Amino acid sequence: MESIGDILKQLPVNARRAHAEQKIEKLLTDPQIMQFRSKYPELTERDLRINMNKLYQYVTEYDHCSHCPGLDQCPNDFHGHYTMLSADNLNGHNYIYDRKVPCKKLLASERQQAIHNRVRSFYVDETALKRGYSASEILENDIERTPAVLSIIEYIEKTKSEGLMPEGLYLVGSFGTGKTFLMSYVLYELARANYTGVIVYMPEFVEELKSMFQEPQRLRETIEMMKETDLLVFDDIGAENITPWVRDHVLGSILNYRMNRKPTFYTSNYDMEALQKHFSFTREGEDVHKAERLMNRIAPFVKEVHVQGRNKRGK
Repeated sequence: MESIGDILKQLPVNARRAHAEQKIEKLLTDPQIMQFRSKYPELTERDLRINMNKLYQYVTEYDHCSHCPGLDQCPNDFHGHYTMLSADNLNGHNYIYDRKVPCKKLLASERQQAIHNRVRSFYVDETALKRGYSASEILENDIERTPAVLSIIEYIEKTKSEGLMPEGLYLVGSFGTGKTFLMSYVLYELARANYTGVIVYMPEFVEELKSMFQEPQRLRETIEMMKETDLLVFDDIGAENITPWVRDHVLGSILNYRMNRKPTFYTSNYDMEALQKHFSFTREGEDVHKAERLMNRIAPFVKEVHVQGRNKRGK
């Protein structure tokens, strides 16, 4: 942004003084400066004149903000900030101070980014995590899933008022009824309440775990993150190609740590009984005992919620 001095330097010497006085008079009668003067009536004409650049910047940036082109195109010197003025008297002398203040759009953007940073997703569409939705939007989207949505809203409000609970939710329903979307909504809303979250799409996550077997440090860090996050969602559980190692040493370890500590959430096309059968069978044969052992770390620590509705995929 050009200062008054920069503008005047572009003029012929003879015109400079007259134009300077014209600019100063216009600035001193600007509504924002008049308002500033009324707030600090002790300021003299001289106090104002020796701070012309501060006044000019203040008025210019106020005008930019009044006609804001959007945060991405902010024309102010310090992106997303505007100049604020104050005055004080020190040892009998008046001083005018300027400081940069973040605008509402920047603060809103930072709040949104902070929410997004609290939630990590693996192989999951982040639309609901990034944008967020109102409860009314979700309720109106599909009237058939209203009971499920009400259960989710009740869970969110209870967590906000009472704190983190050891019990999570198990969303079960047909393909495309919005189970992943609803779980993303839970994470987003609770991220706004400063809770951290992780959501993982199980079929791809299990395949990724196989490659992590050769990277023990990365594997340990991933498992620790899933243990420690406030909210953990296993999305589409039951659709993965389960192995004894994933079932017993990865899922078993994570759930054994989280039970009675932090809530774990699930979305699935399988009810509890069908999920236990899924965990029983691997390429290495059937092991009902190991499946029961894992389910004993899931079923007692969730509320099962049936999600009804039409298939929304591809629409």
